[in-house]
Amino acid sequence: MKFVGVTSCPTGIAHTYMAAEALEQAARDAGHEMEVETQGSAGSSPLKTETIASADAVIFAHDLEVKDKSRFAGKPTVDVGVKKAISDAPGLIAQAVQLAEERAANPQAAAAAGAAGAGAGALVTKVDQNASVGTRIRQWLMTGVSYMIPFVAAGGILIALSFMLAQVAGGKKGAIGVTNYSLTDAAGLAKSYNLMTHFDPTSGMNWAGLLFVVGAASFGFLVPILSGFIAFGIADRPGIAPGIVGGSIAATMGTGFLGGIATGFIGGFIALFVSRWKVPKGVRGVMPVVVIPLISTLLTGAIMIIILGRPLKWLTDHLTDGLNNLGTNGAGLVLLGVVLGLMMGFDLGGPVNKVAYTFATTGLATVAASNGDAPQLRIMAAVMAAGMTPPLGMALATTVRKRLFTPAEQENGRAAWLLGASFISEGAIPFAAADPWRVIVSSMVGSGATGGLVILFNNTLRAPHGGIWVAPLIGNPFTYVLAVVIGTLITAAVVVGLKSMRSTASTQATAAADQLVAA
Repeated sequence: MKFVGVTSCPTGIAHTYMAAEALEQAARDAGHEMEVETQGSAGSSPLKTETIASADAVIFAHDLEVKDKSRFAGKPTVDVGVKKAISDAPGLIAQAVQLAEERAANPQAAAAAGAAGAGAGALVTKVDQNASVGTRIRQWLMTGVSYMIPFVAAGGILIALSFMLAQVAGGKKGAIGVTNYSLTDAAGLAKSYNLMTHFDPTSGMNWAGLLFVVGAASFGFLVPILSGFIAFGIADRPGIAPGIVGGSIAATMGTGFLGGIATGFIGGFIALFVSRWKVPKGVRGVMPVVVIPLISTLLTGAIMIIILGRPLKWLTDHLTDGLNNLGTNGAGLVLLGVVLGLMMGFDLGGPVNKVAYTFATTGLATVAASNGDAPQLRIMAAVMAAGMTPPLGMALATTVRKRLFTPAEQENGRAAWLLGASFISEGAIPFAAADPWRVIVSSMVGSGATGGLVILFNNTLRAPHGGIWVAPLIGNPFTYVLAVVIGTLITAAVVVGLKSMRSTASTQATAAADQLVAA
């Protein structure tokens, strides 16, 4: 049989592509053909019309609504969350086969069901409207984070590269001088720092300044984009304008990502409320282009400036002061590294993991111009190392104790080496799906230890992502690798120990049952 599918997750990074690979592999193993459209952060290459037409069934594995769902109208459909495809792809293929056979036996009933589903898929939303309130809040937040991550990655890596080049081109003071470059004539600085009017293509420092200016510009969009696409998740397109404008106001007032989250929710709900007004037919045409953005943007901005701005600024300042105080307290900062590591290992790419990651990247943005041992740089290093540990630990465990893992898990373990080294925590999800508490406990223990060790070893990191591939941007890279290795060993040891206890208990129970039967 021939199948098609669509995979998508809130961040559009790892789950999306892991689910697609799992489905395609399961289809091949069962003797079928399958092509999957990944609606991830890198965009998607839509399935060809003729490919969809020739398919016997469709599998949707998604946490965000499938785009252009109406293309699949009339096809038997399996509709699940993205993690289900990672943990039980063969089961989904079996369901698709069953639905295809039922359709072949009764095509009229299947066609009627497909027509009913087509109408539901015509309206594209960013959350499951039938989900619980908690689930929808998570999906709204993750929608904002997913659109923010490309700005974080681009800005962070560009700034890190600018410091590297500045140290080569400008010597010891180069990394300090590069922060002076801008696109305007700054008071107290030479006009040569204005790249718009004095860019010299033969100067290494000018190129470093260019990287810094572009990276800083990318970082400048973090809060507005986070806010705008939280609002987008709530109200769809009408939420973008109030969300982005509100986020820009929040960033200008110094409320940071807390203000961005607030304006995202405020702008989204106001836009949603206004869009549901029942207005005369003559006004409907101008609602989406004039009325909704005008009212929602004005109210969102006014609420932030008049009501929420000052208390959120106070709270953000105190959080920043607390972080700075931890930076002068070694034990406090190590404890923070442990806590962030535990969060990274808890749900392996889920909302708790992303809260820790967003906290680190936001702090990284605030010290873009720093050239010292800023605590934010150590926190970024701790978060990335802690996120690398779970998949590496699972990979090691499947290598040293194969008998404790299924053949499928052993195969996932081989892939987890690369995923872990690349800072893709989701590489441990297939193991957590099969054995949640043992894997999560071992991941948290290993990640917590790694986070604390990175702080203790005084490692720093200017890049927000990349894993071992951004080693040149890591302060004290050898001890950084040591921290990851120690965390990996701990994770593997704990999961092997817990699984061995289960295996021993199972053997003892079987022996006792055999004795009882014999008696």
